Formats: sequence, structure tokens, C-alpha cells
Amino acid sequence: MGRDIAEFLPGDHASGTFIGRAQSPAGPCVLLLKHGRILDLTATVASVSGAVARSQFEGGTDIGAVADGLPEGWHLLSPIDLQCIKASGVTFALSAIERVIEERARGDASKASEIRGQLESKVGAGIRSVVPGSADAEQLKQVLISEGMWSQYLEVAIGPDAEIFSKSPVLSSVGCGAQIGIRSDSVWNNPEPEIVLICDPDGKIVGATLGNDVNLRDFEGRSALLLSTAKDNTASCAIGPFIRLFDDGFTIDDVRQADVELVVQGTDGYRLSGVNLMSEISRDPLELVRQCIAQHHYPDGFVLFCGTLFAPTQDRDTPGAGFTHKLGDVVTIKSERLGQLTNTVTTSNDAPAWSMGIGEFVRNLSNRAVIDRI
Repeated sequence: MGRDIAEFLPGDHASGTFIGRAQSPAGPCVLLLKHGRILDLTATVASVSGAVARSQFEGGTDIGAVADGLPEGWHLLSPIDLQCIKASGVTFALSAIERVIEERARGDASKASEIRGQLESKVGAGIRSVVPGSADAEQLKQVLISEGMWSQYLEVAIGPDAEIFSKSPVLSSVGCGAQIGIRSDSVWNNPEPEIVLICDPDGKIVGATLGNDVNLRDFEGRSALLLSTAKDNTASCAIGPFIRLFDDGFTIDDVRQADVELVVQGTDGYRLSGVNLMSEISRDPLELVRQCIAQHHYPDGFVLFCGTLFAPTQDRDTPGAGFTHKLGDVVTIKSERLGQLTNTVTTSNDAPAWSMGIGEFVRNLSNRAVIDRI
């Protein structure tokens, strides 16, 4: 057998149902993991978005035991395909403060430490104590405006409207084991360990997985209008390993209480660790999904990154300069019920080219005579 997948799955994977994708010699395949077996659904449902839309999570061809890994020549892909990739930002108090730091430092990491101390004492306690969009939040806003401490990031942190943005194009995300990309001209960047919600075309959450919303702090810090440049680059969006579908043993409440751990291991011996506590999120996941749908339609469904409270500030090289990635960093994001997403850092220029867009995906399925099952 080929690539081991059990190492990336949660310890209780045999009691859950998981859906995802793998690249076979013939092309991308839809896989279902159930009762310790790997089932290839492609002959009956050729896309994960279709399986989610039709709740088609049964059947398939048994291709082996999870413990034996994927067949030779196969490897994991991102577990989504035609879904839109959306993300929510500034959903934790700490991340709100870090975004304001980037803004005030104009993307200069050397200024972050001093600004951080000032903001935490003046802003931190307040934004942790209010419900976004509430009367108390509006009162705090007016106080911060009068003190010259207001920011566009605080608006989406405690105001009525969440920050919801398009993270990455359809079919552009990479999966577990792939390289993740940062722009070669970025000098201040970081991983963002997050839970990713999987939603059907009606906005119903059907499951969850892990994601890395790779971020360039120097670009977004210079201007919020550079958000797309900071977020959307080749291989800058990692999702996986598999989607865990909701059932009696795994529900939205497990998402609400999840701990998402992060470890960055550098080739230079550097090690960074942290944790993202979903219990500290300022907006409930259901509210984030509601705001994502708003006055929009997603006929192929969508996935939504929930945001992170983790923003690494530990110095890596220069005192006061904080954290930034180096080539070869191994980034591991894990959560007890969702498994482990592992990727290695490279530049977006050097990452494998993104070649299977929507057109190539459709052509591949057509050549395999399964296009009508998409």
C-alpha cells in the first residue's frame, strides 16, 4: 500500500464518518472513511460538493483498510473541490489586537512589541468583555474613538458585522502533506490554525476539518486593501486531512469546545507551539455561517474558516522582531476529533503549480465517464 493516512486521523476515526479526496493515477477521487475502511465513491458521486449537497455518504468501492494506507501512487488532496472558500477574521480578542498592531506598525515587525504593550493595557480587557454588536460594544466603540484608539479591525471585532472574505479560488487549496506557500517578498508572516466548517448549498453545516489560513502580516499591515495579496497566493490555503461529518458522536458543540494545537518545527532547530481555543471565539460558528450566507447564494456549497486567536509573537531571530516563517518549516495543526494537518513551508513561486482548475477538473471527470455524477 501507499501513503499512510491513519497517522493524520483522530484516534476515534473508526467510530466516525469522514469524506475527502485523493489523487489517483487516473485523477481526483472522492473517498469515504467508515468503520476503518476506505471507500472510493467516485463512480457514484464524483465530487465532494455533490456528495455534501445530496447527503450521499454511502456505498462506494472498498479499496482497503485505513490502517493499510492509500493504494500505491495515490496521495491526499484537499478534501473539498467545487465549494467556495470563505474565511472569517478577527473573531478572537487576541487576533483583533494583533491586527491593530500590524496596522499601527505599518507592517514593520520591529515596531510590534512596543505597540503590543500599549494596546493590550488600553483595549484588551474591553473587547474581551463585550458581545459583538451589543449596546455595550457600541459604548466601548465610542470611548475608544474619543481616546484615538479606534481601528477598522476593532469594528469587525466588536461591531455588528463580522469580517467575511474570500480566501482562495475554487480548487486552489492544498491538502495534508503538501507544501504551503508564502510570497517570496514577505518578511513577516505566520500560520493561522483554524477549524473549517463545511456547508451545503442551503448553508447547513454538515461537518468540519482543519485549515491553515496562511497570512502575510507585513502586507496586510501596510494596508487592509492588501488583504487579498496577503491571503491569496499559490498554495497559501491548506485544508485537511478529511472532513469529519456531523453525527450523534460529533456535533457543532464539539466544534465549539475544540482546542486546535499548532507546532512549527524549523530546520534550524526552532520550535514554536500554541493553541487556538474555540471556546474563546467572540462570535458563534452558526452566526459566522449566517453572516457568510447573508444575501448570497452558494450553489456548490462553501467552506468557512472560523478564525484563530493564535498570533505568534515569540522572537525567532532578532529580539523584538517576533515570528516569521523560514523555508522548510514543518507546520502541524491538530485537534483531538479532527486529526492532524501537516504541511511544509516553501515560497509560492517554488510551490507546485496549481494546474487543475475547474476546466481541467471537468475534463478529467468527463474522460473518466463520471462527469454526470458530479
